[in-house]
Amino acid sequence: MDVKEILFKLSAAAGVGGLDDAPQTAADMLSGYASVSRDGAGNVIGKISGNSEYSIMLDAHIDEIGFMVTSVDENGFVTVTDSGGIDSRLLPAMEVIIHGKSKVYGVFCSTPPHLSKKDDVPRKLSEMHIDTGLGAKAAEIISVGDRVTYSTVPSALLNSCMTGKSFDNRAGVASLIRAAELLHEHGSLPCGVTILLSVEEELGCLGAGSAAYTIRPDEAVAVDVSYAKSPGTPPNKTGILGSGPMIGVSPTLSGEITEGLKAAAKETGIKYQLEAMGGRTSTNADVISISGSGIKTGLVSIPLRYMHTPVEVITEADVENTARLLYEYILKGGVKNA
Repeated sequence: MDVKEILFKLSAAAGVGGLDDAPQTAADMLSGYASVSRDGAGNVIGKISGNSEYSIMLDAHIDEIGFMVTSVDENGFVTVTDSGGIDSRLLPAMEVIIHGKSKVYGVFCSTPPHLSKKDDVPRKLSEMHIDTGLGAKAAEIISVGDRVTYSTVPSALLNSCMTGKSFDNRAGVASLIRAAELLHEHGSLPCGVTILLSVEEELGCLGAGSAAYTIRPDEAVAVDVSYAKSPGTPPNKTGILGSGPMIGVSPTLSGEITEGLKAAAKETGIKYQLEAMGGRTSTNADVISISGSGIKTGLVSIPLRYMHTPVEVITEADVENTARLLYEYILKGGVKNA
């Protein structure tokens, strides 16, 4: 499958913390190229055998930001709390899906401009409601604790760009599934590979920490998304869309792996960018690197515009090149053969 097809299927699946649609969809796709299992936390773990005991783990989180129902009133209006980093300024008039006993479509209430005042302050999430149109029947289908996701359908833009919800981090997951496909087609590998599609990153990198402790690889590379340049963003903190994966440079990351990733890209002509971070990376790489007695960890990020919105934008080429970079790095045997 091409990365666009993989990504669109993943984006359409619901994966707010606690929902299993996205992890199971990813597990089914990965199972064609690896031996797949699920752990107690819900993480998806795919194993690909190699010609040595040395093992490399590739991680990407499968969960997405969203909401959880906190109340349903007699008129069918629903209140929610956030599950991950939500920007409440975006929400008025936004379409969502409530995952109750059945799917319920709703919209965040919005005051018409004719009735609002110029000095009105944007409301907090706790003050907002979702209109389901169901009236009193809403309580028969929707319960406190039900998850809520954006209803955005992924679509293609011009110049090989794509937009949709949960590209953070379904783009990373798509790149790992594509990398697994390439490794499967290649056959003999210099080391064992574990693909970890981790849960609950948006809630504090919870899934990757426990999985890394269990898997105990010799080294790991976390794959996530990072900020791409758009109007109003600082150029020194953003990558460029379409200019390749962003290789992380940080005191918390393994310098050996960083150099190994750069070398793999240079030797195979894969475009890449560098992303400098003075401390923690705010990705799964942070918890993986301190798991157990410590794991050498690198970070590769896919440039993405409009992070944590329902209309995130990436390019197909950046996802494909991320997959190919990981593939080439694995074929070199990681830092074992550096």
